[in-house]
Amino acid sequence: MSSTINPKCIIAVDAMGGDYAPRNAVLGAIDAFKSSPDFELLLVGKKDSIQEILSENNLEFDSDKIIHAEQIIEMHDSPTTSLKLKSDSSIVVGSKLVKDKKAHAFVSAGNTGAMMAASTLITGRIKGVSRPTMGAALPTAKGGVCYVYDVGASVDSKPDHLFEYAVMASIFVSEIEGVKNPTIGLLSVGEESEKGNEATKAAHKLIKNSNLNFIGNVEGRDVLKGDINIVICDGFVGNILLKFAESVIGLLKGKMRIYADKSITNKLRALLAKGTLKGALTGMDYQEYGGVPLLGINGISIIGHGSSSPLAIKNMILKAKEMYDKNLIQKIEESLKFYTEKNND
Repeated sequence: MSSTINPKCIIAVDAMGGDYAPRNAVLGAIDAFKSSPDFELLLVGKKDSIQEILSENNLEFDSDKIIHAEQIIEMHDSPTTSLKLKSDSSIVVGSKLVKDKKAHAFVSAGNTGAMMAASTLITGRIKGVSRPTMGAALPTAKGGVCYVYDVGASVDSKPDHLFEYAVMASIFVSEIEGVKNPTIGLLSVGEESEKGNEATKAAHKLIKNSNLNFIGNVEGRDVLKGDINIVICDGFVGNILLKFAESVIGLLKGKMRIYADKSITNKLRALLAKGTLKGALTGMDYQEYGGVPLLGINGISIIGHGSSSPLAIKNMILKAKEMYDKNLIQKIEESLKFYTEKNND
């Protein structure tokens, strides 16, 4: 960010974003501010609606920090079209705050497509970034997580894009998730370097020739094993992988229900196992993890689940604060600049 902006972290929150807005967004934002007051909070949305939630919950908040936005981009709205037709929406106004350096971060549980479009087209990309990327943390058999990039920010990625995802993911996982020098694998149809489509084979060469901790190609069966920290793939593949992984919980619950319905004995066994299963899947609760940062944006952009609770909103904001404190945007820019200059030598 430019040095002209207030050095104290300023986080704008989309008060109208999500299935339970403005209540959950406002309550989560205020809770985050109370738990870590060393940042400046802006609430973006319909001022009357925001103040109503504040009054109902006996919460005090500076009215000057409420940025009025008359319109709301609904979940069913077309992302790019709504940016033009709803220029006074909370998502557009919030993204402009970051673009105009009146905020360092914008957090929203609203329309995901609109948030990605606004972040890319309005806030803009970091110099050297061809395409932003969005990742997901998938639980592994060894108790940790595997971070998959990209999971749907864009499709038809070129080799350069996949390489950029690897650089940005490595910085994020190292700085924010605390995994030093994370291992990186490239998702393909075989472990051999010559396996895969043309984009994958070319990306393999780019990542291998960098100083990233690249272990080579990995297959789908490796994602949940727990032997690798980051998996890089095209957003088309990554989104399918993510949605399939999310369906596993439903599969386990369904199988257990079918098993329990067969007999009283099975029902008792299922009840005993229910607590164990719930505990084992705790790490998959998005409420604790918060939102997903859109990496590569020239500012901090975090996108949350539409049904985000106040806790999820709070954790999204605290993650934005951590990204600011660790100067993630500058580190990504400097790292990409380093590789660009290296490749041009």
